[in-house]
Amino acid sequence: MENDKFQLSKKVKRIEIKTRRLTDEVLAGSYHSAFKGRGMTFSEVREYGYGDDMRSIDWNVTARFNHPYVKVFEEERELTVILLIDLSASNNIGSTALSKNERIAELAGTLAFSALRNNDKVGVIFFTDKIEKFIPPKKGQQHILRIIRELITFKPKNSGTNISAALEYFNRVVNRRGIVFLISDFIDDSYERAFAITARKHDFVALRVIDKIELSVPGSGLIFMRDAETGKTRIIDSKGASAHTYKSWWTQQQQYLTETAAKFNIDVVDFMTDEDFVKPLAKLFKKRGKRI
Repeated sequence: MENDKFQLSKKVKRIEIKTRRLTDEVLAGSYHSAFKGRGMTFSEVREYGYGDDMRSIDWNVTARFNHPYVKVFEEERELTVILLIDLSASNNIGSTALSKNERIAELAGTLAFSALRNNDKVGVIFFTDKIEKFIPPKKGQQHILRIIRELITFKPKNSGTNISAALEYFNRVVNRRGIVFLISDFIDDSYERAFAITARKHDFVALRVIDKIELSVPGSGLIFMRDAETGKTRIIDSKGASAHTYKSWWTQQQQYLTETAAKFNIDVVDFMTDEDFVKPLAKLFKKRGKRI
């Protein structure tokens, strides 16, 4: 028992050190430029000056003083960031040193520390085919460390995936416009409507995690394949029609996300478990920084 606690502590510390270092040394400043506060909050009124936008005139104050005054607004700097994390059984797959779940933990930890540096609130929703846990958004290093511990230790009750239900829950509990990072392998469908609603209300980014073993049927001859989420097993001939059926299904899953996200201008970034995840993340930040 003591050894298990020690190993867990080491794992949490490793994720903390790695993600904090990446945030400080590699991604410093890029998150800030990619996800600026988009809202505007009223600050004060001042006298109208040449070149001011007529639409900013405060007509009540103008009438009171018989002289034109304009409203002054400031950009809202504080953001609310929600990490919507898929803990379905299909993410336990790992053909290399890392499983998809471990890659998800590294991604989430890096995003959490980036938000911390930007003085943003961070919350987490763990989901499978049900909502497993909601950690409300807060600031502070201790809160981020709690999130990392939960990422590593939390054991979901269910094994399936329901992205639509997860997004519907998120839209109910987070009313103020924020940033949502949906981190999943996206082995699901029928979430187009939920994507549309979320993209309209929030700044929405989809991060897809893939293991190379999923890209095709491995080996040769007859092989057993087990669906991690349903537990069903089947025999597939890696050279026959069943392998082609699997490949077709996998391609459709990937295309559904790509095409659905494109309809609503949602950024999608792919992360392989056997490749560096920092480069695609930095590329996303740079791309968004240019867009803003």
